[in-house]
Amino acid sequence: MNEARLIQLSLAIFLFYVLSCTDSSETRAQYAEVMRVEVSGDEQNYSFSVTLKSPDTGCEQFADWWEVITPEGDLIYRRILLHSHVKEQPFTRSGGPVEIEKNQELIIRAHMNTSGYGSVAMRGSVADGFKKVILTRDFASSLEKKAPLPTGCAF
Repeated sequence: MNEARLIQLSLAIFLFYVLSCTDSSETRAQYAEVMRVEVSGDEQNYSFSVTLKSPDTGCEQFADWWEVITPEGDLIYRRILLHSHVKEQPFTRSGGPVEIEKNQELIIRAHMNTSGYGSVAMRGSVADGFKKVILTRDFASSLEKKAPLPTGCAF
């Protein structure tokens, strides 16, 4: 195999790998993204204000919760969203109390009623703040069936 052909083949393999590891904008449009996390309160009694961007279309497709989990995938807190936010994007909803320590490492992520968990989440702690992280879609996916769960959609 000549050198030019080897370079072409290497480039093709590299591009295939890069493209298969990234979300297309079409795919990302199906999922809710956590944009910002703000926390107030005291240890063992925090309130979280979480800003989401989601492709809500009404009750047939909407972000139905955000949650606070451990890096190991244990559910600490879930804020159920009772309706779609078609005309309010991005939107912020608060919840709590969340019983954690200020240095406890957490992940905050969102869920869509149609497509499940998105990959854009926030990771950090109350003490150090939260930064964007990309999760695999199957990370702690078993939590999808764990209570509390939404019982419907108001509008």
